[in-house]
Amino acid sequence: MAKIIKTYTQKMPAVRFIGKRFGDEDRVGGNFGKYWGDAFAENWFGTIEEAAGGADKCAALYEDGDAYIGLMRAGNGIPFEYWVGMFTPAGTPVPEGFDYVDFDESELGVAWIKGKQDTGDIYGKESLCMNEMVKAGITFSERDVWWFFERYGCPRFTNPDENGEVILDICFFR
Repeated sequence: MAKIIKTYTQKMPAVRFIGKRFGDEDRVGGNFGKYWGDAFAENWFGTIEEAAGGADKCAALYEDGDAYIGLMRAGNGIPFEYWVGMFTPAGTPVPEGFDYVDFDESELGVAWIKGKQDTGDIYGKESLCMNEMVKAGITFSERDVWWFFERYGCPRFTNPDENGEVILDICFFR
């Protein structure tokens, strides 16, 4: 059973998110996992890091700046979007075949959700995470369109603990 083990706020500088965008019609088996496989097989992250001037440029942006991101956009009257990519320094040239979204300097609400990846325990829990952040006193501005993301931080996500559990960060722009 997934559990939220930490909530906090985090500042993020102005960034450019570079990745590939998908919609509900692109889901395979109800999710976007296929595109993560494509990203690793086709070296999307290496291509993005190279465009940014190296992985160290992304890592230096903010704590966990080197993480791979599943960026989402949802809201009233707009189609859902799911992007696979990374945050890069503002103004990073966009490699051919990729799209981008620019974000101003921001503050994030962050929740760490811990559970088993292979059971899907930790996915689709954005509402639960936001509710826990609000309970912890983190406030969010009212809006019609929300940007939020899964952050796959190393080693929290990549190295399961003794119980086979990992930590996935769920982050909302405040």
